[in-house]
Amino acid sequence: MKKLIVLLLMILPLGAIAQEVKIAFVKTQEVFMAMPEVSGMEKQMADLNEKYRVELKQMQDEYQKKYSDFVAQQDSLTENIKLRRMQEIQDIQERMDNFVQVAQQDVQKKQQELLQPIQQKLHEAIQKVGEEKGYTYIIDPAALLYTGTNAVDATPFVRTKLGL
Repeated sequence: MKKLIVLLLMILPLGAIAQEVKIAFVKTQEVFMAMPEVSGMEKQMADLNEKYRVELKQMQDEYQKKYSDFVAQQDSLTENIKLRRMQEIQDIQERMDNFVQVAQQDVQKKQQELLQPIQQKLHEAIQKVGEEKGYTYIIDPAALLYTGTNAVDATPFVRTKLGL
């Protein structure tokens, strides 16, 4: 009796393997770039980058002016004033360094914040296509070295699901 149960347990997985495996692929980068939300995200990111660029340019102009004034006047300044002006110039440099660091972090955070819903929408569309078409696996061919002839290109289905 035990041998029969063990034999049945060994044979059952073979039945699961015999089921048809349907594999499809989706060119996610192609679909992603075609989504209208991406151009909106790119516009917001360009605006944010421009805002930070203008602000940094103002700081650089202030730094350059103070530095030029200092170089031009340093011979006529007392030692105390020289030290204070040098400190002002150094403070501006530190503010610019901090500003660049904070701006980079803010840009990365904003990009991630804008990307997340777009990626989620794409993922959900791929998942729905997989369920509707009965695919066992949907993969991105960019991550593969070879895509066989039996794989179905589900990219058009996903584009349709997204209304593209």
